[in-house]
Amino acid sequence: MYQSLEDIIAAAKSLPQRQRLAVAAAQDLDVLEAVRDAVDWGVVSAILVGDKEKIKSLSQEAGLDLEKCTVIPQSDPIIAARHAVALVADGEADLVMKGKIGTADILRAVLNKEKGLRTGRLLSHVTALDIQGYDRLLYMTDGAMNIAPDLAQKAQIIQNAVDVLRALGNDLPKVAALAAVELVNPDMPAAVEAALLAKMGDRGQIKGALVDGPLALDNAVSLHSAEVKGIDSPVAGNADILMVPDIEAGNVLYKSIVYFAKARVAGVIAGAKAPVVLTSRSDTHQAKLDSIAFSAVFAAGLNK
Repeated sequence: MYQSLEDIIAAAKSLPQRQRLAVAAAQDLDVLEAVRDAVDWGVVSAILVGDKEKIKSLSQEAGLDLEKCTVIPQSDPIIAARHAVALVADGEADLVMKGKIGTADILRAVLNKEKGLRTGRLLSHVTALDIQGYDRLLYMTDGAMNIAPDLAQKAQIIQNAVDVLRALGNDLPKVAALAAVELVNPDMPAAVEAALLAKMGDRGQIKGALVDGPLALDNAVSLHSAEVKGIDSPVAGNADILMVPDIEAGNVLYKSIVYFAKARVAGVIAGAKAPVVLTSRSDTHQAKLDSIAFSAVFAAGLNK
């Protein structure tokens, strides 16, 4: 199991072969700087789809050697997104990354019925959290895509995150379905659904994981808290994956960890045929680079 994002970067650098990264609308300075490092480290080979002249100009500014990359000219970002996704669908790339294009536009390309990456499953976001003072990586889902998932969608969101961790080498991830309390309260829908998700895990409806809930955040990550509250569970205090009840809870948790705990983060969209690197415009260069490395290791695990 990886203890930090530095461990994931080391794993990405040691992959037996570079993962092929297709960047949609690649004319974005921050993205090209992250691609530069990932290429120089031998993590990925890059296919840059977008406005050729802008890519050339920004690559010079970023210090990215375009001799090491493939550039496919396409000035229209919507068509560039379709082309980048089609490269993955056709087996010419292993993962796709959002460049200077809206999130909705690249997701439309990913979900295209003809040349997209549909699997019939819900797409969801998985975040790796490298928190100062914590002894290992934590993973959170879904604080970025699905607004208010119902029970069936939550089961798919958990399965997506489990599949990511299994591709990273964790054969039996521990999943905490979070709520405000650790007891089933009929007046709290998140707690009721968390209990149902735990039972779905017991019955094999969520595969390859140990799922428990409801668990409050302290019970999920602190053995001491779980012991004080008398919670007997292999997940309590040892959770690998935190499943938040809705996007508001996930967004607040994510930003609290980033801005107050100064955590490093990496993210990927799962549930498609291949990883989708989808970072925010406000994400740092480090977060974009970490997300490429995280997604490359995920892609390599999928392709074993």
